Amino acid sequence: MMLRFFVGLFFLTTIFYSSPVFGASVGGPGDGNEKFQPGDMIMHHILDAHEWHILDWKGHAVSIPLPIILLHEGKGLKVFSSSKFDHGKSTHQGYKLVYGKTTSIEFVNEDGSNNVAETAKIWDFSITKNVFSLIFSILILLFVFITISKRYRKNKNKAPSGIQSLLEPIVIFVRDDIAKSAIGEKEYKKYLPFLLTVFFFIFLNNLLGLIPFFPGGANLTGNIAVPLVLAAMVFIITTLSGKKYYWKHIFAMPGVPKPVLLILTPIEIFGVFLKPLVLMIRLFANITAGHIIILSFFSMIFIFGEMSPVAGYGVSVFSGLFVLFMMTLELLVAFLQAYVFTLLAAMYFGMAVEEH
Repeated sequence: MMLRFFVGLFFLTTIFYSSPVFGASVGGPGDGNEKFQPGDMIMHHILDAHEWHILDWKGHAVSIPLPIILLHEGKGLKVFSSSKFDHGKSTHQGYKLVYGKTTSIEFVNEDGSNNVAETAKIWDFSITKNVFSLIFSILILLFVFITISKRYRKNKNKAPSGIQSLLEPIVIFVRDDIAKSAIGEKEYKKYLPFLLTVFFFIFLNNLLGLIPFFPGGANLTGNIAVPLVLAAMVFIITTLSGKKYYWKHIFAMPGVPKPVLLILTPIEIFGVFLKPLVLMIRLFANITAGHIIILSFFSMIFIFGEMSPVAGYGVSVFSGLFVLFMMTLELLVAFLQAYVFTLLAAMYFGMAVEEH
């Protein structure tokens, strides 16, 4: 029944966005002013934004405004709603929302040109779409696991029920198949809380990114800043956990002639920084690529729709089936990327604390 529900929901959504009334939300067949630009649409969906775009209704954008928080040197703190910008068409208190490779806020002159000197003084602390999604996912995780913790304290030595029975096998899986096997029985406990947090954080946000409507749809784990911070945490923990044998293996590998060390030692030192870099790139690239592929096939509906409405609706069947297949595959990818990131992090910790 659940599968039928999701299939039906998907095709209703496809028809909904293919119709002339709503087509303007992605520049589809219903947009008679300009041609549909698939590249612009894809970048709009995978990049961050200062508002949560829902759809276009008869030429008017419908979106959820988010708070703009600016600390402008010499002008103080400015707090207002992103709706004041009218989707980038208006200025507010001298500030303008500029769309490009990234969405940024500029301070403009009276003629509308960018005041470079004043713009450089702006510190943007706004609650963007990705920031909202980050806070939302954290609140979900806190609520779920605090609730489960209370149930375990209240019902000691009793079989788990409800959401406990759903998440307990996953927690045991991370503990036994990732933490214990990669770090070892002796050291795994102090790293387990971090590994569990990283796993569920990545997995939840990967799933939220696949939901095409609010509060989902934000490409949080596909924003390179988030994998960068997660990888930096892994790097810091690994570096601080490194034992004497770990560092000795990096700087002076035992049993290797000194002339060979002149080659191996720089490679090992480079590898210390390369490992977290690989973590970052793998998560960022896989999640972003999945979004791009799905949106690319979804764009075919509107590309053919500009040629002929009949062609647009005809292609929508095949495009919709492939998008449905890709979204199903992305559910597996959402889990795999959380698993791989957590497993590699555990392996790095295990190498750092390994005994002689």
